[in-house]
Amino acid sequence: MVMRTRSRAGALLDNEVGLRAAYAAHGHELYRAARRSLGDDHLAEEAVQETFLRAWRAADRFDDQVGSLRAWLFAILRNTVIDVARAEAVRPLRAVDRGAAPLDRPVEDEEFDRALVAWQVEEALTRLSDDHRRVLVEVHLRARPLVDVAAELRIPVGTVKSRAYYALRALRVALEELGWADGGTW
Repeated sequence: MVMRTRSRAGALLDNEVGLRAAYAAHGHELYRAARRSLGDDHLAEEAVQETFLRAWRAADRFDDQVGSLRAWLFAILRNTVIDVARAEAVRPLRAVDRGAAPLDRPVEDEEFDRALVAWQVEEALTRLSDDHRRVLVEVHLRARPLVDVAAELRIPVGTVKSRAYYALRALRVALEELGWADGGTW
């Protein structure tokens, strides 16, 4: 049986002082993202509250060795925003009764999703070796030919291909550890 020790951030979240500190550090940014996604101040506040409630309940599952508290909170917020938007979709009269404009944005706000994916990819890239990260960035992100990368690094083209292949595999594992699933879905 493998015993996991609680991360410092996970332990921090299971008390009021820690939750207040996490909220002070990330609450405003989470609110802005929720507001952009939901298009409503009240719903954004509700989503952020629910995000911190879920984080508090799952504090023992947070591992700061896997990812940052900020990225974890944004992943929780994304799911919360989807849940809030779905709940509002089945109660459209409630939104109109309260004087708010009905939700006219899609549940999955592309800007929010891009930001979350960027944070996760950035975090995952830090987990690769320097050699793998450099080849991956040059070949896939900068779309440079293998021959040019090999010449610049002074290694055979076959080594560049091999490093790119293993770097992609390692990146996939790192992304899965951060909550990424096949096809980029959560």
